[in-house]
Parts: sequence; C-alpha cells; structure tokens
Amino acid sequence: MSTRLTRYYTADGTPPGRWMGGGLPDLGGGLIVEGGLVTEAQLQLLIGLGRDPVRGELLGRAYTAHRTAPERASTERKADGLEYGPTVRAAGAAVSADDESAAKRRRAVAGYDFTFSMPKSASILWGVGDAATQERIVQAHHAAVAEVLVYMEREVAATRTGTTAQGGAVAQVDVTGLIATAFDHFDSRAGDPHLHTHVVISNKV
Repeated sequence: MSTRLTRYYTADGTPPGRWMGGGLPDLGGGLIVEGGLVTEAQLQLLIGLGRDPVRGELLGRAYTAHRTAPERASTERKADGLEYGPTVRAAGAAVSADDESAAKRRRAVAGYDFTFSMPKSASILWGVGDAATQERIVQAHHAAVAEVLVYMEREVAATRTGTTAQGGAVAQVDVTGLIATAFDHFDSRAGDPHLHTHVVISNKV
C-alpha cells in the first residue's frame, strides 16, 4: 500500500532503495540481505508499522499510540475518582484540541532519516559527466555512506531496556547492528543536480 512516507523515498525516476546495516541477518528469515532491493511494502512494514519486512511479525514492543488532547480530556476524572459529565468533557476536549496543534502532538519515533549529500561541485560534475565518471562518483559516494553507517553501529547506536514504575528506561545497552534502507535521489528541491542519499534507520534493533 502506497503511503506518503513510502512515496517520498520511492519517487518516480529514482532507483529502488537498498538494504544496509549489521542488523539485517535477523530479518525476514534470511531473505533480507545487504544491498538487496527494498520494496515499498517492506518499507511500510518496517518503518510504518515496526514489523519484520518479510514475515510481518512485530519487532519488539509495538510503537506507543499517544492519545490526542481531546482523547485525554474525555477520560479525565475528578479528584474523587468520578467521571466528569458529558458537557464538561466535551468542553475540555474542545479547549485541549485548540491547544494542541498537529505539530505538537506526541508520536512514536519509527526511524531516523540521515541525508548524505556530496559537495555541490561533485554533484555538478556527476550531473554533466559521462557514464564512466558518473559511476565512479556514485561508487565513492556509496562507499562514504557505508563507512559512516559502520561507524554509527560501532560508536553511536544503542538502545534502552527495562522499565521503572514510571515507564522510564533503566539501562542503555549496545546493539549488534542497525537496520537501514538507503534511497538515492538525484536533484534538489530547486531541480539542480544534487546527488544525495536518504538513509532511513529503523528505531527497531
């Protein structure tokens, strides 16, 4: 199913995404491999739903579904534990809705989009070069992206485990690898030659 998320990364005229990261061997019963092509359905399962991109199984805990302000207001109770009447709840929900814009609404973080861009001069050379020159520039760009991802896995990536009574994490632990998809795009929003890669790293490890 096409969504706004998947359409952005799989836009017409761009090559298919490819899988990256040391966390791939645990996905899809071994069917997801480094460099393999990412389908729109797989991206939706992983990033959109937090599920295995092949088997559809939930990866870890489900993303938290934060209630909207009107939903929270409609379930508030008085100090004595009794519910407010429908008129008071409706008024509270209306005020809460006004206070909470879509931009401020809490949402679970499904992944992180790291955009790797080369210097403008290299993008212009790539844009006007012959096929052999373009291929060398793309290979160098991809090698740089892969090197940064390996560094992130080794030095940056971690996850949290355990909970306290208030729902907070109690330990930060290393991970065995990241699950990432990489999508090459070829131009800027202004339409200029601009080779860059969106590396979408899943928040599931």
